[in-house]
Amino acid sequence: MEIGLNHYLVVSALLFTLGLFGVISRKHAIMVLMGLELILNAANINFVAFAKYGGMNMDGQLAAVFVIILAAAEAAVALAILLKIFHHFRHVNIDEVNQMKE
Repeated sequence: MEIGLNHYLVVSALLFTLGLFGVISRKHAIMVLMGLELILNAANINFVAFAKYGGMNMDGQLAAVFVIILAAAEAAVALAILLKIFHHFRHVNIDEVNQMKE
């Protein structure tokens, strides 16, 4: 049995669904960030799969590398914000943090 485009799309859909569930249902900010990373990885799988099965051009791989770079920058900024929230409130529960006070 050969792995085709449908297999990649099913795995990507599962990752996206798990990531979306993690973003919507979690109250802990780190778990929300992990859900966002799953969503971005699902997009990367789609980019690479469509590049492989859509004519072997490099556009999908370049888009995936761009998404990986953006995800690394997003993780760095988000973790800095979380550290500031934890320093101020002593927790990272995003439901209880409604405003940042100095």
